[in-house]
Amino acid sequence: MHADTLVHDYLVLGLSFDRLEEGFVDAYTGDPALRRQVENAPPPEPRALARRAAELRTELPSSGLSEDRAAFLDVHLRALETSARKLAGDEIGFVDEVHDYFDVAIAPGDTDDYREAHRLMGEVLAGAGPLGERVRAHRVADEIPPERLAECVEAFSSALRDKVRGRYPLPDTEKVTYEVVGDKPWSGFNYYLGDYRSTVAINSDLKQHMAHLPHLIAHESYPGHHTEHCRKEAGLVRGAGQAEQTLFVVNTPQCLMAEGLADLALESIVGPGWGVWAQEIYADLGLRFDGERAEALQTASAKLLGVRQDAALLLHDEHRSQDDVAAFLGQWSLATPERARQMLRFLSSPLWRAYTSTYVEGYRLLHSWLHRADSADGRADRFERLLDEPLIPSQLR
Repeated sequence: MHADTLVHDYLVLGLSFDRLEEGFVDAYTGDPALRRQVENAPPPEPRALARRAAELRTELPSSGLSEDRAAFLDVHLRALETSARKLAGDEIGFVDEVHDYFDVAIAPGDTDDYREAHRLMGEVLAGAGPLGERVRAHRVADEIPPERLAECVEAFSSALRDKVRGRYPLPDTEKVTYEVVGDKPWSGFNYYLGDYRSTVAINSDLKQHMAHLPHLIAHESYPGHHTEHCRKEAGLVRGAGQAEQTLFVVNTPQCLMAEGLADLALESIVGPGWGVWAQEIYADLGLRFDGERAEALQTASAKLLGVRQDAALLLHDEHRSQDDVAAFLGQWSLATPERARQMLRFLSSPLWRAYTSTYVEGYRLLHSWLHRADSADGRADRFERLLDEPLIPSQLR
């Protein structure tokens, strides 16, 4: 099979999943006629999609594609095959499901790490009463007044955009539009529209916090998802003609790489001292924010990263009750009952149930890879590679 034919068939296959579950295609910026063709075709059968993914994998060695492009398509076709098998009703263990989607192996975390995180958090939030109560009081004091959210979003977006344009140039026409939405299982979401434009939705059901907002804007926009989409569209799609990069499908290795990159975005563009940097922006808006304390609390809580993935393993691997998992989240992540139920909603969604691993394993893998560089410039260069190259987890390992 010729390379262009194989890529065309991969795009048709990936687009077909949106016919089975809306939202499966996160972004598509390729030929609109191809999308219309898929939308107007008879509804696909999951079993047939699984067979087609397996067939295309066998065609890769003779396609004439470069080794890197073939490796990228191979792990993405494996992910699509597993998604199709799940949709067809096959029983696939949760650990195997996550491996096939995201090209990583997962295992439960260590509760001793979580205890150590709690000890360190207790030092940052010193005072009387249980740690959970101190954390909740701190979070309430850290809430952004809803009527101030829009101007805070614009302020951080503008500040981060200036920093990103200085280090990772973007097309002049790129633009992010922000909107506030409700009734969603996530806190923020980037809808990449193509032509260097994104809409970023921010969930109004969740209280937005001053300590979290800089991370959210960096994650979704600069230098996170929006920046990555823009630079890959400019370099890989328009520059190198890699049409497979016009498609971004949920539950694929692409997602793990993108979420790991986005969770490292603020650290990569601002670095240590982001708290004081954010404090100055809030001060310009007339809001009080203790940046040093916020940064210290984030550092102290770093070892809680795996709690969400452990919750997913309890729910889907050990088949524990939702009440048990909510209690686990409350104990270790110190989430309120309402927040724990919101997290469970994400973990229980058929489309998103495995997705938590992209944040946990994506951050671990990319953080480790970035920090193999021995200087800030070296780490910035590696981050630029993540923005520009279609890397996959097994390559970084």
